[in-house]
Amino acid sequence: MTDARVEPRKYYVPHGSPWPIIAAVALFSLMLGAVLYLDGVAPLWVLLPGPLLLAFMFGGWFSTVIGENQHGVYHVREDRSFRLGMMWFIFSEVMFFAAFFGALFYTRMFSVPWLGGEGAKALTNFLLWPHYRATWPTNGPGHVGGKTFGTMSATGIAAVNTLVLLTSGLTVTIAHHALRRGKRGTLKVFLALTFLLGFTFVGLQAHEYYEAYTRMNLRLTTGIYGSTFFMLTGFHGLHVTIGAIMLLVIWIRVLRGHFTPERHFAFEAVAWYWHFVDVVWLCLFVFVYWL
Repeated sequence: MTDARVEPRKYYVPHGSPWPIIAAVALFSLMLGAVLYLDGVAPLWVLLPGPLLLAFMFGGWFSTVIGENQHGVYHVREDRSFRLGMMWFIFSEVMFFAAFFGALFYTRMFSVPWLGGEGAKALTNFLLWPHYRATWPTNGPGHVGGKTFGTMSATGIAAVNTLVLLTSGLTVTIAHHALRRGKRGTLKVFLALTFLLGFTFVGLQAHEYYEAYTRMNLRLTTGIYGSTFFMLTGFHGLHVTIGAIMLLVIWIRVLRGHFTPERHFAFEAVAWYWHFVDVVWLCLFVFVYWL
């Protein structure tokens, strides 16, 4: 008599992968190059090995994971852990941007008014900066960030980029529904529109930065306004670039026949990330450009 019970399939754990070691070397090279360049020890080219090695690592590691998935290595348990991992990753990104938004809010609500003579720390204004007026945007007391600079407007490129990202959120949602319904043609078109809109956003933001540096005298060193503006929008632009590249990879996989209406976590993960990028931009548009 045979036992009808079936032993649960073990969770797949890869062995002998070189990618974690390569990732560690890439991150070390990236940080070392940044430190040497910022300290003036080495020229700008020292920043190149880290990003290049990091790009090689991502390409190789993702290619390995995609190959394992296509060979049927991953099942329900792995899918569940992937989803949890992506959720925690997005949560960490939320905390990352929360720190920069927190710096912006603290500066506008507390530091600038204190320097202007308001609140319990009015003595700072009396003793150090008696002629400073608490207005926003500001380059700080004593014009530490330069004497004159232009401020970013919520109209123009910022408004266009808001429309671009909101439209991309709609197109990726349409593509997702098309995938779940097995409409591969619609999926290909709207997914392509999504990453094209993403790269359009990055191009427009690059033009905005060029205008800020060349015509408005607004730079990363232009006091607290310049530093918070470029840190928030710059890191967001980096996330849009990464997201658009991921969407492009997913589109290439769709062209190769990957994903089914029932199993397509990689698509969903990138879609989650893209919606997160959209939400962050809406916060940026309101608190950095508009208010």
